[in-house]
Amino acid sequence: MKEYIKCLLILIFFSCTNDPGKNLNISGSIKGLRKGKLYLQKYTDDTILVNIDSLKVDGVENFEFNDSLAEGQFYYLALKKDETDTTIQKIPFFAEKGNIRINTRLNTFLSSAKVEGSENQMLWDEYLMIMRKFNNQNIELVKNYLEKKGEFDSKQRDVLFEKKNSLINRKKILFSLNFAMNNSDKEISAYIGLYELNNISRKYLDSLYSKLNNEIKYSFYGKKLKKKLDDSI
Repeated sequence: MKEYIKCLLILIFFSCTNDPGKNLNISGSIKGLRKGKLYLQKYTDDTILVNIDSLKVDGVENFEFNDSLAEGQFYYLALKKDETDTTIQKIPFFAEKGNIRINTRLNTFLSSAKVEGSENQMLWDEYLMIMRKFNNQNIELVKNYLEKKGEFDSKQRDVLFEKKNSLINRKKILFSLNFAMNNSDKEISAYIGLYELNNISRKYLDSLYSKLNNEIKYSFYGKKLKKKLDDSI
């Protein structure tokens, strides 16, 4: 009987929070969460992070938010455990129209997060996986550099380090550019051009922008990428 009442309360909660006029539904659960406050956040055009909605948690692990979304954009699911908590944990995710589900755990809020329902998020996860491999190569390079200190001329060692480090960084840039171009019909492509390709010639960035379809060019990140290009002239 208690389980029935609990399920009924959750069903009533979801039916009350669901707004049929909004095209983005974000739901999920945070295992182990009993009390706290959840926030749905995103950046506005003037790069200010704002709270779209909030939810006070009291004994229910499940949550649901709704919003109106014109095109794919990064959102944040933020958690404040209690009023004295000075650290607000955030899960970034690439939202798009439809249903997004986020499941995670209280103790490993960010690292355990699994986001489903967004093609842009799937691409972003794939991109981050490759970038982590490049970053691990950089770490290994620094480790080898320090371990071999004194084995040969320091100037020669420094030159070799710079060459290898530069090669890894060029590979990272080339991969990022190709990844964005290969996914030019998704908002993630403009996002990568805007935030991940800062050390690249303008002509390559312009080539990426020209390959975007009109829907992406006029998206939230597409317009910002155009401004970045215009400001670099």
